[in-house]
Amino acid sequence: MSRVIVSGFSLSIDGFGAGPEQSVENPLGKRGGEMFEWHVGSRHFHRMFGKEGGSEGIDNDFSTRSMSGFGAFILGRNMFGPVRGEWPDDEWKGWWGDNPPYHAPTFILTHYPRPSTEMEGGTVFHFVTDGIEAALERARAAAGDKNVKIGGGVSTVRQYLQAGLVDEMHLAVSPVVLGRGEALFAGIDLPALGFSVTEHVATEAATHIVLSK
Repeated sequence: MSRVIVSGFSLSIDGFGAGPEQSVENPLGKRGGEMFEWHVGSRHFHRMFGKEGGSEGIDNDFSTRSMSGFGAFILGRNMFGPVRGEWPDDEWKGWWGDNPPYHAPTFILTHYPRPSTEMEGGTVFHFVTDGIEAALERARAAAGDKNVKIGGGVSTVRQYLQAGLVDEMHLAVSPVVLGRGEALFAGIDLPALGFSVTEHVATEAATHIVLSK
């Protein structure tokens, strides 16, 4: 059976996975983008968007791992876009342009139905209205022998953790203090859920920590 993995998830030192006051201008919240410098500066990130350059080394290795070997993705609605409530139309198709970086079936958690949207490069957005377990069942079926990635945001990761459905997490703890935002682990007992640290390595841009069951 495929594994359910959180990978490439950036955190501030004080445990926030997004900054406060998320908006179209600040989709990761104010100063939230500072947590992702390890990722956006990597060669892998540049190549995902058809650009040259970028750094190699440990950060690039983890950036590559964060998008490799997955047959399906699950995202919270806020990760897909800023639209709230009923979908006014199908015009919004994500933050990433015509060719999103997923290249696989991607399941969006929402309370409001919407037809699936096929994008360039093999990404198809499916909108799931009947909860996290239904989304995971569909993602597993789509992924086959490959793993399923829980892509975020914070609320979505917390829901899957609290339901005991996550097998492994790679966290990139960046040297940033946000003070406010969305706390990832508030009230969650990771050892009680069966997690322990199985890998850790630090760079100038982040401390990479892998927790596994």
